[in-house]
Amino acid sequence: MRIKDKIQIRVKRSKRSVFLRSDFKDIAGYDQVGRILRLMVASGELIKIGYGLYVRARLNRITRKAMPDNPGGADGVLIEAMERLGKDYKFDDLSVSNMQGVSTQIPAKINVIPTSSRFTRKIEIGSQGVNLA
Repeated sequence: MRIKDKIQIRVKRSKRSVFLRSDFKDIAGYDQVGRILRLMVASGELIKIGYGLYVRARLNRITRKAMPDNPGGADGVLIEAMERLGKDYKFDDLSVSNMQGVSTQIPAKINVIPTSSRFTRKIEIGSQGVNLA
């Protein structure tokens, strides 16, 4: 079985949708894994959302473009990516007030804010992201 096949099987069978490059270090070396992940991004199986961060993709039925395969959409991808990296985060005030039932306004997107000022990694999925501004 080829390295690409092993990585594709692991991505398809996994319950999570966000993958780190280090998830595949037991299959092949750093450069080989990077090459395969680049091929999978080019073919639309994965979407690169940050340095060493990838999300499983599926085709949108309407636009025929790759979109994240996560039930929470882009918001769910950002939250899962922060948890996979082991970083603490908080939500913006509007999102928190809606989650607590204080406000009936529903935000168009949830803003994920890292609690540590030392976390400068950019994570971007579509128009949403962490540390974009």
